[in-house]
Amino acid sequence: MPKLKTHSSSKKRFSFTGSGRIKRAKAYRRHILTKKTMKTKRQLRKAAIVTSANEDAIRLLMPYK
Repeated sequence: MPKLKTHSSSKKRFSFTGSGRIKRAKAYRRHILTKKTMKTKRQLRKAAIVTSANEDAIRLLMPYK
């Protein structure tokens, strides 16, 4: 059985926590930030955990993590 390749863009976007859950960055923080409140922008800084609905698909893209 040949080795599986890791999906290149996925390894840049996702990382794993110590307990094995998948971290991701939040959306809506790239541009048009002037109309967003400071509270919104501050809350978007923190990392989020991938939902269980999407977790299996991401694990297929990153087989060796």
